[in-house]
Amino acid sequence: MGETPNGENPATTLDLDDKKADRDKLARSPVGFEEHSQRISVLGELHARPLLPTEIPRAVFHFGFMTDEAAAIADRARVADMAKARGLPSPDAHAKYHRFDFGRWDLRWEQHTEFTTYTWSTGISTGEPFSLANPLKDGEVQFTAPGPLIVAVNLSLLDRSKLMANVGDFFKPESLCVIKASDGQARVATDFVVDTSGFTRILVESKGMSETHAGRLVQRVLEIETYRTLALLGLPTARSIGPELGRMEKELAQVTAEIAGADDHHESQVLLKHLGRLAADIEALSAKNAFRFGATRAYFELVKSRIELIQERPDADHVSITAFFNRRLVPAIETCNAVETRQERLSLQLARAADLLRTGIQFDLEQQNRDLLKSMDQRAKMQLRLQQTVEGLSVAAISYYIVGLITYLAKGLSDLSPVPERFSPTIVTALSVPLVVGGVWYLTRRLKEHYVDDKADSDRSSKGG
Repeated sequence: MGETPNGENPATTLDLDDKKADRDKLARSPVGFEEHSQRISVLGELHARPLLPTEIPRAVFHFGFMTDEAAAIADRARVADMAKARGLPSPDAHAKYHRFDFGRWDLRWEQHTEFTTYTWSTGISTGEPFSLANPLKDGEVQFTAPGPLIVAVNLSLLDRSKLMANVGDFFKPESLCVIKASDGQARVATDFVVDTSGFTRILVESKGMSETHAGRLVQRVLEIETYRTLALLGLPTARSIGPELGRMEKELAQVTAEIAGADDHHESQVLLKHLGRLAADIEALSAKNAFRFGATRAYFELVKSRIELIQERPDADHVSITAFFNRRLVPAIETCNAVETRQERLSLQLARAADLLRTGIQFDLEQQNRDLLKSMDQRAKMQLRLQQTVEGLSVAAISYYIVGLITYLAKGLSDLSPVPERFSPTIVTALSVPLVVGGVWYLTRRLKEHYVDDKADSDRSSKGG
């Protein structure tokens, strides 16, 4: 093996690098214990998406894009290139979060299981809520969307000197929600409606919040809007599969009614095949929508968690976010849950109907088997009688031929030399008949018993093997 330019053996260099990595790993673990390969990753997960302080006032533009695994990988590469182009450090190869300071604008980039968010914020503002133009249109903010847009939020964070007398001027009154948050240190207003610029507007007014509290509140409010939007993705799916479930339910009812009237085995087999096709269809439908409905439940739980974390309290006579969601969001989530339950119930009903039909088919098969065994038993008895008859005839036939041979033998001997009257061929023939018949019968019996014993030994050997 060759050597490196500095004269070191490459294998030795690799061994030294491995030993150094092992020493670094041991240095992070208490008392030099061997460290689990995922320990650092697991511990770091708690700090993967920190809540950072936010200056007041602040204008925030938050975007959420649906991204699959391939889109997420490509987006991470684009973000790294964007950072390098501006002389900033790039996120790690497996990073899910990174924060960039682009001078006038800050970027908070996050990747999640099925979506990616870009949160741009700046302290530049005229002081009026939502007065800052869309930074994408004027070119101040430039980036490539990693996937289809699902969330767009324009959030204004105002300090206590800019409190609005009437927050309803910026929102639709029929869906306006106003709450006190952060133990009464802030007021949050929104209508969850997309404005003419394509953004959902959220107004956060500080009543003495620290920058740390402001950062937490802004992040959680943005998460409420993001997660409630993603939770509602299950609703179109639930509505689209409703007619398909209705068709399957009608087919199941028809097949179930036909089960009671199935008269023969062939008809039952046709019905069972129909049920099998329906079961395959419902399982395919459930597998296709399982992730979406599961994600809907998870996102809704996150929405409730974030509402609890912002410490929501009513503000005068305004509708709270919780009350608004109870009227608008919860029914949609319940619709998704109802459709998922409907899928599961239909699957169970199909399984029960198939079991019922299989039971009927099995009963018919057992009845047929019983009739077949009875018929076989009758045939066996007939064969036994026939066999006994044939055995008797065989004994008679063999005895006849043997007695005939004895007769010829006796006649031949009598012709060679005279014999006494009592030993004439006729007398010899008559005396030989019972002896021959008895001997043939005995020999046949012995041969039959020997065959039965050999067969029994063979059966026991095959079972033992």
